Amino acid sequence: MDKLQWIQNKIYDKVSLQRFCHSQQVKGRKIVFTNGCFDIIHHGHLDLLAKAANEGDVLIVAVNTDASVKKLKGAERPVNNEQDRAFQLASLLCVDAVCLFDEATPLSLIEDLRPDVLVKGGDYTIDTIVGAKEVIKSGGKIAIIPFVEGYSTTSLLAKIRSL
Repeated sequence: MDKLQWIQNKIYDKVSLQRFCHSQQVKGRKIVFTNGCFDIIHHGHLDLLAKAANEGDVLIVAVNTDASVKKLKGAERPVNNEQDRAFQLASLLCVDAVCLFDEATPLSLIEDLRPDVLVKGGDYTIDTIVGAKEVIKSGGKIAIIPFVEGYSTTSLLAKIRSL
């Protein structure tokens, strides 16, 4: 399989992702789930994803659609469209699967996939992580990865605008 096809094969719709996760769990593989906008991928994102991947065997990344990013971040966002963001994430070796979600939160996706580990960045607490109660209730765990200081999409955009 060529490299482009390999990347494209890592982008799933919700139904196909659920089948993929189930097939991996049947094999005894630990599913790790994280989500976000990933608008302009930077060092902080890459650090989070690599550390998230180390929490288990299969890293699933749920990506907000363009419409949901606009609701969360404002009319000028996202900078990169959802297909580009999904493709960029799927091209990373540490990411096993990518799926877009349009809802306000990824709760229904988390409930459907039942990951073994739910990962979020350091600005969250266990009480503010959507899906944390459900993952813990099903025997999973929550991992909060500390931020790498000095990296954010908002600060990158501010720096670009000031040039």
